[in-house]
Amino acid sequence: MIKFPYEAIAIGASAGCMDALSQILPALPADYPVPVLVVVHLPPDRDSMMASLLQEKCAVKICEASDKEPLLSGTVYLAPPDYHMLVEADRTLSLSNEEEVLFSRPSIDVTFESAADVFEKKLLGIVLTGGNNDGAKGLETIIAGGGRGIVQDPDTAFSSIMPDYAIIACPSADIMSLDAIAKYLQDLVQK
Repeated sequence: MIKFPYEAIAIGASAGCMDALSQILPALPADYPVPVLVVVHLPPDRDSMMASLLQEKCAVKICEASDKEPLLSGTVYLAPPDYHMLVEADRTLSLSNEEEVLFSRPSIDVTFESAADVFEKKLLGIVLTGGNNDGAKGLETIIAGGGRGIVQDPDTAFSSIMPDYAIIACPSADIMSLDAIAKYLQDLVQK
């Protein structure tokens, strides 16, 4: 059996995120060997139902991230509304209500960049559908640190703006459909 190539996976999405995540996350088995960090742009003024809606479809554990929470394999951590989600050097999460980045809190770039600092070449970053350029700079940081980048094929995205920006910033990133991303993540544990 080949050793799992990553120590964490970070996913960013915005407009159209529920459909995209609903195609990718159910492909992960309950014992997925690494934590998955998910950042989506959510309205700051109300609780998110995303964790419970996704949990109904997924074998892997889905939860909204808590401050100082240790990262565990087999768990998908969703950035809570109105908080940036960062990875600390001790592999715990921290939540911050510092300024919005690209009009967003949580910001995909903030999570991707902090995760890249910790996991370096053992990080996979994935940018999905969305309506602004959040995620492009963060994915560039992941790739510059030796990690791998995947971008949803803009032709298959609900909103192609976020994938388009990520492809421009990261020409070496792999471009895949949602089905191909799901299969790739699943195949990693079957090798």
